Amino acid sequence: MDQQLAEREQASQRRYDGRRATRWRGAAAGVLAALAGLATGSVTAGLLGTRQTPVVAIGSAFIDRVPAWLKDLAIAWFGTKDKDVLRTGILLVLLALAAVGGVLAVRRYWAGALVVVALSGLAIAAAATRADTGQTGFAPSAVAGITALLLLRLFSRRLEPLIDFPDDGVSRRGFLQLSSGVALGTAAVGPLGRLVGGNRAAVAEAREGLSLPKPPSLDPPPGVQAEGATPWATPNEDFYRIDTALAVPQIMPSDWRLRIHGMVDKELELSFDDLLKRQVIHKWVTLTCVSNEVGGDLIGNALWTGVLLKDLLDEAGPAKDADAIQSTSKDGFTAGTPLSTLLDDRQAMLAFAMNGEPLPVEHGFPVRIVVPGLYGYVSATKWLTEIEVTRFDRFEAYWTPRGWSELGPIKLSSRIDVPLGKKVTAGPVTVAGVAWDQHVGVSKVEVRVDGGPWQPTTLAADASIDTWRQWHWTWQASRGTHILQVRAVDAKGTPQIEATAPPAPDGSTGLHTISVKVD
Repeated sequence: MDQQLAEREQASQRRYDGRRATRWRGAAAGVLAALAGLATGSVTAGLLGTRQTPVVAIGSAFIDRVPAWLKDLAIAWFGTKDKDVLRTGILLVLLALAAVGGVLAVRRYWAGALVVVALSGLAIAAAATRADTGQTGFAPSAVAGITALLLLRLFSRRLEPLIDFPDDGVSRRGFLQLSSGVALGTAAVGPLGRLVGGNRAAVAEAREGLSLPKPPSLDPPPGVQAEGATPWATPNEDFYRIDTALAVPQIMPSDWRLRIHGMVDKELELSFDDLLKRQVIHKWVTLTCVSNEVGGDLIGNALWTGVLLKDLLDEAGPAKDADAIQSTSKDGFTAGTPLSTLLDDRQAMLAFAMNGEPLPVEHGFPVRIVVPGLYGYVSATKWLTEIEVTRFDRFEAYWTPRGWSELGPIKLSSRIDVPLGKKVTAGPVTVAGVAWDQHVGVSKVEVRVDGGPWQPTTLAADASIDTWRQWHWTWQASRGTHILQVRAVDAKGTPQIEATAPPAPDGSTGLHTISVKVD
């Protein structure tokens, strides 16, 4: 009797272990089916010329609906890597849910299928809400869902016999063979999706082949020469990138068109070649993101090349009661910009080159807007396709209903870059940084130690009031831990706001403060 009982217990344990193993196989099947679906969705997107893969569709819809506080939190935590983190997070959530669907499908295929249908339906609905979806934007998610459903059914048929007969070697081999085939197929289809997806290679080749007007000189004015000091010109690869495009639009210069319409006497439609035939300007301009915290690095200075927006708007003839433009990006982003800032002396432009080379694709290639003195969320539209001359009381741009102010003038600010996060030796220590107040200008920068009197610093030369100014100061440092603060004074004699305020709704304020340990 004891032997029979032991045998029954062993058999029961084998069945339990077998069923648990089958559930794990089901989870793996769900993940493999989902990955295969995502791969075929990517290929479909490439063939149809749309960017709306399932992950991009869901991520873009998420970005469109994210509250301002969460956007600020993501930028604070991840900086310009926020989109990479979002894509990874969405993929992990999709795969986790797919694993649940795979487990359910082992016994009840319809239950697992409901999970797949729900996920693909979510992606289809997300794609449908995007302004740049077009008539085929839903197709990649639909194809992904159908692929995942078919494969999940094949997996469930292989796994069903193992529920009651875990030692069925034939079924286990069949599952392993199917898993290997799906994994290899997905690995093969994935690169194909990148190959046919979007025409990234063609756009890169077209960008490299452009011959654009060259600036007279790329040499910056004399700056601060100190180890760790922020350089005058920000290299293109180091320039911050904050926008709403989860997948960067790929636009051939030959396909680019800009429509200027709305409250104008004459509508204009321009091609890229049309822009190159016009008078070109080269201008150093510092751009700043409204999400930049006090002391943050979401700021950069570059030499921009393009044509004056004022000339184009004058040709179109804005109505006397128009007070704004609404600019639209290829990905559906919109910005509302005061019309007066495009018609005054600040030389707002349609830029097609950055630091002497065609715009990087990530920074708006082939054409973007650059408006000195305004935060990017109200002005710096990348991948520009449309400008509507209008009134602020007739539209809401992308960020306005999300709690950000309407006009977005940049606030006077300053930052300490040296010494930052380093121990220093007692004696003469160079303190350096940058200050900015685009289209107003910086006249003075001061530093104080441990709350003492403000000390004047030496300002480096600047190209115009539309760029930041480098500054430096020699500090006779004594041993101990000290608190350094910096403040700037604008060209009108007004010091920067010392009270601390967050970026929302119209830009951060406060004094950049650092702690320095002196040995």
